[in-house]
Amino acid sequence: MSGNKSLPAHFSRRRLLKTTAAASAMLAMPGIVGGARAAALKVAAIYTVPVEQQWVSRIHKAANAAVERGDIEYVFSESTSNNDYERVMREYSEAGHDLIIGEVFAVEDAARQVAMDYPDQAFLMGSSFKPQDDTPNFAVFDNYIQDASYLSGIIAGAMTENANIGMVGGFPIPEVNRLMHAFMAGVKEMKPDATFQVAFIGSWFDPPKAKETAFAQIDAGADLLYAERFGVSDAAKERGILSVGNVIDTQADYPETVVASALWHFEPTLDTAITKVKEGSFKAEDYGIYSFMKYGGCSLAPLGTFEGKVPDEAMKLVAEREAAIKDGSFVVEINDEEPKSS
Repeated sequence: MSGNKSLPAHFSRRRLLKTTAAASAMLAMPGIVGGARAAALKVAAIYTVPVEQQWVSRIHKAANAAVERGDIEYVFSESTSNNDYERVMREYSEAGHDLIIGEVFAVEDAARQVAMDYPDQAFLMGSSFKPQDDTPNFAVFDNYIQDASYLSGIIAGAMTENANIGMVGGFPIPEVNRLMHAFMAGVKEMKPDATFQVAFIGSWFDPPKAKETAFAQIDAGADLLYAERFGVSDAAKERGILSVGNVIDTQADYPETVVASALWHFEPTLDTAITKVKEGSFKAEDYGIYSFMKYGGCSLAPLGTFEGKVPDEAMKLVAEREAAIKDGSFVVEINDEEPKSS
């Protein structure tokens, strides 16, 4: 990594990796948001959790796909604490990376200050806020996969027997809330009288706590779980009930448990940003729309082991709604308010 500074010595090799991208030539015009580039972009990512965590894993997957195409060079830092986040952003900015990506839900103001201090870099950050005029080089995104969450809810509504569903989330912030609401709306398509137990564990990555919370919901009558966090499907598996996944497909790990999953595909978001940086047209925009189903940003995972086990009525409705979502004739509501148990 070039530049006047290097990352702190306490960063382990596991936390900071440089990919083996073939393109290694220096950029013709590095660090200039307004100028077009022809060479591979230097991209750096900063994650507050391990790259195995489901949300971040989708960004990491898309970045590695861009490396394989030769579009970018890619380094990343994982498990970065909130207190360290601004410092690492400055290190990568000082090193001359063209595009810096990450998630700044807990460091919104500090991250934007870095963008102000490095106007020649492009920043694409997961955020709960909209773009701001004072940071024209700071674009935002979020996983707006409410379309797929809604469809997974239809399947859940068809598979629950007592219409009591447990839902375990990380934090009640917009990117979690909107997906829960969409899922609940889908459930009610099949079970209008369904009730929901909603709980948040106060962590993005605490499988034991998520599992414990899920056990409590099962004990309170839930016969299907919405697994927004790792650990929930483990509880479902141990108690012999079903779960619905979020962001990634874990059915291979839980073949008799995970009946459906709403998948997030970050590729349309990242690829759009790469193109705009190369063209010199990158600016403060909301990239959230590229997670919509009509842009290929989300999908319903294949049923796999549950193929043929979901009632035909539900699958017919899923197919109808999916087609309508894609052609724009049906719009899944985006509700960012905190969901409540009912």
